Order: sequence, then structure tokens, then C-alpha cells
Amino acid sequence: MNTSLPSPAIHYSPHPVLVPQPGVEWADTMVLNPTVIDEPGTRRLHMLFRASGPWPQARIPGKPLPYPIFLGYAHSDDGGRSWEADFSRPCLAPRLATAPEALRIAGRSGNSVVNHANGCIEDPRLFRLDGKCYVTTACRLFPAGPYWEKDSPMQCAPDWAAEDAHALGRAARENLTVSVLFEVRLDALSAGQYDDAFRYVAHLTDPARGDNRDVVLFPEKLRIEGRERYVALHRPKESDGYCEAGLPPSIFAAASDSLEEFPAPSTRHRLVAAPLFEWEGDRIGASWTPIRLGEDEWLLPCHGKQDAKVGYTQSFMILKTDGDGWPCVAHRCPVRLMFARQKWELKGRFPTPCLFTCGGVVLDGELIMTYGAADTVCGLAWANFDELVRIVRQFDENGNTYE
Repeated sequence: MNTSLPSPAIHYSPHPVLVPQPGVEWADTMVLNPTVIDEPGTRRLHMLFRASGPWPQARIPGKPLPYPIFLGYAHSDDGGRSWEADFSRPCLAPRLATAPEALRIAGRSGNSVVNHANGCIEDPRLFRLDGKCYVTTACRLFPAGPYWEKDSPMQCAPDWAAEDAHALGRAARENLTVSVLFEVRLDALSAGQYDDAFRYVAHLTDPARGDNRDVVLFPEKLRIEGRERYVALHRPKESDGYCEAGLPPSIFAAASDSLEEFPAPSTRHRLVAAPLFEWEGDRIGASWTPIRLGEDEWLLPCHGKQDAKVGYTQSFMILKTDGDGWPCVAHRCPVRLMFARQKWELKGRFPTPCLFTCGGVVLDGELIMTYGAADTVCGLAWANFDELVRIVRQFDENGNTYE
């Protein structure tokens, strides 16, 4: 395998574009993992970012100080060079209920569903589908504690959550990550009318099958096995029930007749990509919504993690559809094209380097990407879109260069 081919010229902001805000409780400690979407006909870019800070008002006696995870809003009118963020309040906040009967919410159709976004709302990915704007999020029923000191999801959960008497299953007993879909009104976001900006649609992953995040949807239906279906990419922590057991966290595709039916046992799943290269040895996941390149081809931004020393890095692959319409890998870049290099990207609350993208848009031939750095702050990167695609095309589905 030849990995000496030239890399695309990717330019990075020399400083973070958003940082934690001392004294702003919900954004005091971390401001990271931003996503971005454009507003057609204008130069405006909308950003949602993940933020966290100490929240003593939700502390359970005898438990550590909780750090719920919120979403905040920012916008740019100059192609992402500068951003105006609203730190007056979160644009989307977890409810932080503690009684099992209060952990429900009305879905888009008016039905009562479990509110998996009750404790944490993380890693947003904005996209359009069926003429509407949506965001996928990674959520938990209960807030996190100081997880950079102790990675224990249950440390701030109520005592009843660990019992079997409730009907919330593993989602409560293990405080698992469940991916949730919200419908988004960009006009309400721009106006600061946050209470009207989000509508809970449904959870997209099944907590009975374990922790599942890095969920993105194709921005249009695909014709899977002769029928138009919604298609999501997801990264389950446990491969059992999706394919052979023991596979490292990998990218899977799921096809469903409706957005609400993705967690159903009847939903079909296919393996798309498992780790192949050293820099993605621990896991690989989709980074944001695939970008259409042409007939049956899509550019998929993806990320990998090697270990705690190398951390999270980013690359790209090109997907095509197979004979049954399922997405599969056509071209896969074997090298990490984006990784932490600047001091502020290398170390924050965690010692592990991290460059983690959750969004990208193409404006005037330029791919503008938003990313979290050092699990603490937000950065921005730019690349020529056509050059990036050309380089990814030089590799086959296994990362080998064509003769």
C-alpha cells in the first residue's frame, strides 16, 4: 500500500473559534464538537455546538457534581471566518428529570416516547431530508459527572436506575448512549426562539442492543432491495446482533421505511466498514452526513481512534450502492488526513489528542469543516472539495492505490 501520495491542502484556524465561557454554568467547562449547515441563498452558516459545565441544581445527595451536556447556537455570515455565539442560554437543554415516570416526551406524531435526551445531548449533526432540517444527537437519560476524571456513566444516575423494576431497560441501568433525532427550525434558531426551534422526533438506535452513537442519515432516500427507504449509518459499541461478535466498533448501515422505525427489530442492518488501518484500530465511525458526488456515489467523512496516545483523527471514503442498493465502500483513504497538531488541539481536559469533526458544508468549491479539539474547544478547517475527492479516488475499497 502506497501512502506517500500528496494530501489535500487543509487549512486550520490558528486559534479556537469557540471556547468555554467562565461563569456561564452550562458552557463553563467544555465547548466542542460543533456541526454546521448552510442557509440556501445566503452566506449564513448555522452552528450547533456541545457544551457542559457544573450544574449543582441537579445534584443528587451523595452523588458527584453533575455535568449535563447542552447544545448551544452560533452563526457566521462570512463563510465561517468569524462566529457570533449566543451564550445567554442553551438552545437545547436536557430536562434533567429524576423520577422514572417523568422520563417521557411527546414524539413528533404526538405519541408518548422515552425521553432519551433527558440527561445529555451530545455531538450534533445537522442535515436536510425531505425538505426539512434535522439534527442527530447522542443522548443519555442521566447527566454525566466529571467524566474526564472518572469515566463512569452511572455516577450521577438516581439509585433506582440500576434496578430491574422500571421498564427503561439498559438505557437506564447502564446510562447508555442512545441516538435521538430532532426536527430543527433554522428561522427560530436565528431569531433566538429556541423553545420553538426543536421537535423531538424519535430515538434512532435500540438501547437493548447496547451503546450506539455517530449516527448520520443520508440526505435522501435510497432504493434498498426495490423499495425507497431512509438509510442511517451508525456505530454500535457491540457488534453482537448486527454481525459476528467481537468486531471493533464499526460503521453499519440501517434501512427503514420511516424515521421512527429505525430501532425496530425488523430494521435491516449491513456492515459498511470495519477498522483496517492502525490509526483506526480501536474504532471507526461516520463523522457527518454523506455528501452526494454523482449518480450512486457519496463522500463520507469518517473518524478513527487508535489509542489514548494517538487519539481521534479524521479521513474520508467514497461510498457507492451495491446491486441491492445498500451503501458500500468504493474508495477508502488509508491515511489520516486530519489530526491534532496545534497546541490547543492536542491537550485539554483529557490528555488524549482529539480532532473530531461533526459537520461540513461546500461553499464556492470549498469544504468548510467544524471540529472539536482536545475535547474542550471548537476549531474550523477548509479544503478544496474537488482536490479532496480526487485524492480519495486514488485508493480502492481496501485503501490500496490503483496500478
